[in-house]
Formats: sequence, structure tokens, C-alpha cells
Amino acid sequence: MNWHNKKILVAGLGGTGQSLLAWCRANGMDAAGYDAKLNDDTAAALRARFDGVELLSGSLRDALAGRDVLLISPGISRRLPEITEFERIGGTVSGDVDILAHLLRDRSDRIIAITGSNGKTTVTSLVGHLCRACGCDTVVAGNIGTPVLDAWLARGGKSADVWVLELSSFQLETTPHLNAAAAVCLNVSEDHLDRYDDLLDYARAKDAVFNGTGVQVLNADDAFCRAMKRAEREVRWFSLHPLADGYGLSIDKTHLMHRGGALLARERIPLQGEHNAANVLAALALCEAAGLPRKQLLEAVKNFAGLPHRVQKIAEKRGITFIDDSKGTNVGATVAAMAGLPEKIVLIAGGQGKGQDFRPLRDVVRDKARAVLLMGADAQKIADDLSGCGVPVHFCATLPDAVAQAAGLAQAGDTVLLSPACASLDMFRSYVHRGEVFAQAVADWCV
Repeated sequence: MNWHNKKILVAGLGGTGQSLLAWCRANGMDAAGYDAKLNDDTAAALRARFDGVELLSGSLRDALAGRDVLLISPGISRRLPEITEFERIGGTVSGDVDILAHLLRDRSDRIIAITGSNGKTTVTSLVGHLCRACGCDTVVAGNIGTPVLDAWLARGGKSADVWVLELSSFQLETTPHLNAAAAVCLNVSEDHLDRYDDLLDYARAKDAVFNGTGVQVLNADDAFCRAMKRAEREVRWFSLHPLADGYGLSIDKTHLMHRGGALLARERIPLQGEHNAANVLAALALCEAAGLPRKQLLEAVKNFAGLPHRVQKIAEKRGITFIDDSKGTNVGATVAAMAGLPEKIVLIAGGQGKGQDFRPLRDVVRDKARAVLLMGADAQKIADDLSGCGVPVHFCATLPDAVAQAAGLAQAGDTVLLSPACASLDMFRSYVHRGEVFAQAVADWCV
């Protein structure tokens, strides 16, 4: 990736785009920046950070004229007509994760890569925790929050024992040469169908996490994941059922198992929900595939605190448990959260649906929900898809209103679960902000 004599455009000037500009600058490469909606404040901040940088906005086709290399942020689809035309006439398209993969290609640093529709942030955080507990110099980066090139620059190019990378399908679109030592696709469920043709198309984007020669870790319970098995590759399977030759649960679901032997009692895992047992099994499979010792891994699992806004218990008042799963931004996440909780549930959901079909919620709502409270842009679509479930549906103007109604509908022993199955930006700054509003509303109700 010697682009010193090339004309480079970095498209998308959020965190990832700025990390790409910084990497180009650090390596003596001249890159211009492009954002379709570049406002004056952002432009001023960028010029203060990158003295003399050329900044473009408006037409991407015009910005690409005369360029040799396009580095795109995950929020920009590689399939845009302007980009496909740029590639057709010989332009190079890449992204930050592919650059990191090239930087690490001839070094001893190992990559552990995690993708999937649901659970990838939990598994990435857990794997990072486990690697550090085993004494590894560990970098955790990617979709989890720290752009990979920011992490690279912060280390000054110093080697790490392990790079633990959370990778979205968007990042994998521009990552053909990852070659992770161990990689997992946790699951595939409806998400981002406003960007992909269909679910199979989305799964194909996820499958790029396995490009290379490393160990594949695959979910035996997911048909899309099973189809990702590649010939002549080592595969480690995980499942929420007993597996004779993999990582699974005991018949009575009380223990994590490997090839028929008990690893750990589920009650020793400090994470709520059955889906988190699958996350732990996947993390153990990844870490053992990377050569880490089982005894230390199992001890470290016991003190993993989990993540905020991911099936996080925030209060128990008047016999009602309140759980924040604001990071549950797609249907699969909400199904997993509800299925993994034993109590009767009053569900709070809704927001921006991203083109999803909400009908897969029907069975778990029918089986576990006492009521469903809906808010946000796609509340009516969710209600339509849940029609006939036999569970009362209520519409709410705000999240505090939903909390108040949910608390009134819940009975002692029930759980009020915020698991929106939707993105947050129609009503909130982010899923984190949504979770914070939920927590404050619960606190106000509990006074």
C-alpha cells in the first residue's frame, strides 16, 4: 500500500475517516477529505487538526475525478454507482481494516476477528478481557469504538500479541485480506436490509471475516453460519445444545461443555440470558484457537462484568426487574434477549427499523410478553407485524411515557425490558443516549 505518488480521497469524515487521514499524514501520503454534508464547524475542526487538508463536499463523482485511491468509511456503501464506476476504470478502493491487515501481514501479531448480527460487542469485549487475563499485550478496536488505525498510530507501530477486532458487515466490504488467526460469525439475522439486497446478500458480506487461512469458529445453530464453512479449514463449532465435537451446553443447560466434558457452571457466568452462554462459548473457542490456556480463560470468564446497555439489569423495584438492552438494535437481538430471560416480560421497543421484517418477534412475544409498548418512527409497522399475537400493544410518545406505562402493566416478578429492535436516531443521539434516558425514567418512577 505504497500510495505516496497517488491521489487519495478519504470519503466519510467521522472517526474512521479522520483516522484514515491521520494514517495518510503519518506516512507522508497526501489525502483529501470528502463528506457529502460537510458543515462549517466540522470543516474548521478538520483544518485545525490537519493543516492544509483539502476538503470536498457535494458530488462524490466530482470529488473522485482524477483520484487513484478511494478510502471509504463504513457508513458509505462500496456499491454506490460512483464508486463502482471508479473501480471499473481502475481506481483502488480500500478501508481502514484492510490497511491494518496489510500492516500486520508479515508480523507475529495475531488477529482475532468477531462479526455477527448480535453479540459481537459483548464477545469482542470478553475476548479482550480474556486475552489480557492470560498476559497478552492486547488491542481491542474496530466497530467497538476505536478505529483500528487510531489504535495503530497510538502504539507507534509497536507489535501487539493480539488484535481483537469487532467488524461490521460494512467494514468487511472493504477487507478482502484479513487472514485472522481465529475468526467468528456469531449469527446472522435481519439487519441493515436498507443497504443489502436481502438476508443472503448481508450474510455474504459477513462471510469475508473468514478470508485467509485461520481457524473458523461457527455457530452450529445458525444455517447461514453453517454455510460459511470452508473446505480444508479448521473449524470449531459452538451451540446452545450438546455437541459431541464442539463447545455447547449440557443437556440440562446448567453447564458449558466441550466435547462432552464440563467447562464451567452457567451460574458462574456474570451475564444475563441464555444468548450470553453462546457468547461465552464463542469467546472460549476463539481464545483456545489462538493458543490461550483453558484454565486461565475459565477463571477470567467468572469476573467479566459485561457491557452497559446490553441486557444490563439497572434496577429492581416493587418486585419488578428493569433491564436495559438499548444496544439491541435489530430483531435478532431482541428475540435473543427475550428468549434468554425467564420472567414474564413487558417489552419496550421501536425506533428506526432499517427495513426489517418484525414478524420473527411474533413467537417470542406470544410466549413471553405480557404487553408490548411501542415508540418511534416504525412503531406502527412493528404493531402490524405483531398483529394476532394475542398480546396487548400500546403506543407511547416518549420513552419516559413507555417506562411509566410498562411499570403500571408489569406484575411482581415481571421484567420490564427495553430492547428496541431498532436504531435510535429518530428520537435519540445514540443507543447509549436511549439507554441513559431509560435509566433516568426508571429512577424517576422508582422514587
